[in-house]
Amino acid sequence: MTLFIEIKDLRVGFDGVDVLKDINLKVNEGEILGILGKSSAGKSILMHILRGVETFDDVSGSIIYHLARCSKCGLIEKPSKAGTPCPKCNSNFEKFDADFVKLDIHDPVRRDITRRIAIMLQRTFALYGDERVIVNVMNALQEIGEMGPTAINRAADLLDQVNLSNRMMHIARELSGGEKQRVVLARQLVKNPILLLADEPTGTLDPKTAQIVHETILNATKNFNMSLIITSHWPKVIEELSHRALWLDEGKIVMIGDPHEVSTAFMKEVGELGEQEKVEIGKPVIRARELKMTYFSLDRGIVRAVNDISFDVNEGEIFGLIGVSGAGKTTTSKIISGLLVPTSGTIDIRIGDEWIDMKQLGPDKKGRATKYIGVLHQEYSLYPHRNVINNLTESIGLDLPMELGERKAVQTLITAGFTEKKAAEILAKMPDELSEGERHRVAMAQVLIKEPRILVFDEPTGTMDPVTKIEVAKSILNARKELGETFIIVSHDMDFVAQVCDRAALMRLGKIVDIGDTDAVLSKLSEKEREETLEGIVKELT
Repeated sequence: MTLFIEIKDLRVGFDGVDVLKDINLKVNEGEILGILGKSSAGKSILMHILRGVETFDDVSGSIIYHLARCSKCGLIEKPSKAGTPCPKCNSNFEKFDADFVKLDIHDPVRRDITRRIAIMLQRTFALYGDERVIVNVMNALQEIGEMGPTAINRAADLLDQVNLSNRMMHIARELSGGEKQRVVLARQLVKNPILLLADEPTGTLDPKTAQIVHETILNATKNFNMSLIITSHWPKVIEELSHRALWLDEGKIVMIGDPHEVSTAFMKEVGELGEQEKVEIGKPVIRARELKMTYFSLDRGIVRAVNDISFDVNEGEIFGLIGVSGAGKTTTSKIISGLLVPTSGTIDIRIGDEWIDMKQLGPDKKGRATKYIGVLHQEYSLYPHRNVINNLTESIGLDLPMELGERKAVQTLITAGFTEKKAAEILAKMPDELSEGERHRVAMAQVLIKEPRILVFDEPTGTMDPVTKIEVAKSILNARKELGETFIIVSHDMDFVAQVCDRAALMRLGKIVDIGDTDAVLSKLSEKEREETLEGIVKELT
């Protein structure tokens, strides 16, 4: 195979910290290279430096593109085109090398090369939101000088390539996440690229939608005969799409080779929680007796969302509420957190040595308990225009002197699973500079910093990749160990529940049908429930 990209001794630093170290790598023409790595491993930095449109002040080594360039018009092509005639001016392509570390950012040759490099980012859709889908693609064509009827036909052809011809007249902002990513790909294919860089293109999508996007990317790679470099947290993605895989960790290449072997080694390293220390479980801190929650619906009549359930949750326990959609688990969690008052029955929370009746309203009744209950909703969000330290202090009304606020924030971030060094580093960062796993742990820290005694987490893993799930599981277990917190975990994710929960309650149609040791309860799931819990994750998050 023809050598396409050659990286030698690459090092990239920010604020005195090396984020890429001693990277040596070769990518052949037409190859699909998959890059695995945890959050902050350096994957995105590597992709951006390969893209070549940004300046990096602290960089050394080489990133050499081996190319073919027309001797007359300057058209850039894949290296295998050397010696063949140029389709534009009929002159011959000649071998040409360009080092992105040494070549000036404003050099016209560099711009010619970057025009043939396409990129897809995780959360950046970069679309004209109020324009129709086909207009978005036509705008991309206009940027390279193609206009009129030819542009319309080519835009329609490109939408066919990404299987979106049935959405061409839709408004872009009204598309799903997976559809938006395919429009982004269509806009990038306008360049007739020789290389596609896909940086976590499906990191926030549900598994079914992600599979559609992956298939679309793979088909485009074949149809346009281009090379592909794709990053992912998902080992399965790397295995299915890549010819070769690379494992990046803390800016260094740990392993490179067969995708299955690399993925197996990666998950062996990061996919284990390890042996957990025994934690002493205290006396009951939540006591529910004969709880009922009844609604009236015009189309369904009387709905018994919670139908005569009784249970205790012990201090320092991680307690799971599991079941299919509509089983009553979210309603139960809202009753526990004080967001709903049950139709009948009792719900009591112990604060200190005193039991508080959550049905009695007022600051000296229910209000005394709710200030010690923290809730992390499924659709959590951070304040986008405030950095991490402000998200953890000012934005939530925590009035502390700056020095104490920083100390408290760092301590809480450590409890949420960050190292002390990493916690200090991210205080000044904005939410969009964090990975998905980091944002989730900061949102968890936002709840923990208020010093609750009971935490209610609604679907804490969502569509998370395996690595981030492990990080969140470790964060919950660490918070319980360090702070003695009590957790209520509402989840469809049975693997996650098995990893973190001491006990679980299985709910069906508003009733608790089994309660006890997590493994024992999970063994009582019917095959239908196992299937529906997997489908429920997709249904509720799309």
